[in-house]
Amino acid sequence: MNIIGISRGNQYSPNHIGNDTAIFNEVMKQLAIYGYSFNVYTEEEYTSLPVPPHPIPVVNMARDKRTILSLYEWQQKGCLIITPPNGIENCIRQAMTEILISNQVNHPRSWIISVNQNARPMLTYPCWIKRGDSHTITKDDVCYAQTPHEVETILNEFRKRNIPIAIVNEHLQGDLIKFYGVKDSPFFYWFYPSLQTHSKFGLEKINGASQGFHFDIPALRSQANLASTLLKVPIYGGDAIVSEEGNIQLIDFNDWPSFAPCRKEASNAIARYIHQQISIWTSNHQQE
Repeated sequence: MNIIGISRGNQYSPNHIGNDTAIFNEVMKQLAIYGYSFNVYTEEEYTSLPVPPHPIPVVNMARDKRTILSLYEWQQKGCLIITPPNGIENCIRQAMTEILISNQVNHPRSWIISVNQNARPMLTYPCWIKRGDSHTITKDDVCYAQTPHEVETILNEFRKRNIPIAIVNEHLQGDLIKFYGVKDSPFFYWFYPSLQTHSKFGLEKINGASQGFHFDIPALRSQANLASTLLKVPIYGGDAIVSEEGNIQLIDFNDWPSFAPCRKEASNAIARYIHQQISIWTSNHQQE
């Protein structure tokens, strides 16, 4: 069977272009072992393609809004889309925050703010100011603030950049951990990030060196899998804070991250998941 692959636009891989490309290519190699052939396109190339006359599987790491619109169109024509376009959109900060909080996923106290309004909720300090209308693209999309003046300075910069919505998260002190997973798979990987090898923008330094606070790893995995289901993101990664008491709170969640420290194991799990989904999809189509 032939499948379509869509690589991620470079602007959506800040400081991780090589790692995002590597995991995507490795998954394609694993799918070839399963017997699939494929045509790989950039996001820009994909949006110029006509919808195929017969539904086909599409494996994508897309992030651009135009690409997402095309994925919806292909999905409506019966194509199997991995990752689905609504899952990609759910990882945009505002949508992610609303979905996780409304479904009781452990998450820091948060506020959604229109940057053009003067009225401000009573915030706690320090806090994090994050653009709410997009995935993180540049270092200035996620900022740490310790005072009301710093918050207003950051929001003013958002306004200049035409970013309409900001998400404010309370700062949580504790160990920062990163995790990766694949739906319906035994694969789950977590680690303490290093500023030297696992940092996009160096913000991990705010929480300082990990103290190794004890926590329940199955509980972390359970929360991550719940977020995966709610956000409709089967191939995922994220960040969490573990408090000194062992409490776990998710602070970020991403559709198809780089899996850089566990690429080989992850690519096997991702390819296996895709193969399973294609098999189910094919079987359903044959019965129709």
